[in-house]
Amino acid sequence: MSFNVAKTINFLLEGSLEIFSPNHDNYPAIGIQPFTGEICHPKKGGNSNS
Repeated sequence: MSFNVAKTINFLLEGSLEIFSPNHDNYPAIGIQPFTGEICHPKKGGNSNS
């Protein structure tokens, strides 16, 4: 009986290590990215719509 328990624990441990191991974390660069463009400064006293 203890052999089956050890086998089950080993199975669960190997699965959780495969899921949570950091060597598979090579995700593509998607989502929110830092702004790398130029900031627009509106003219003072003018209408921002023109």
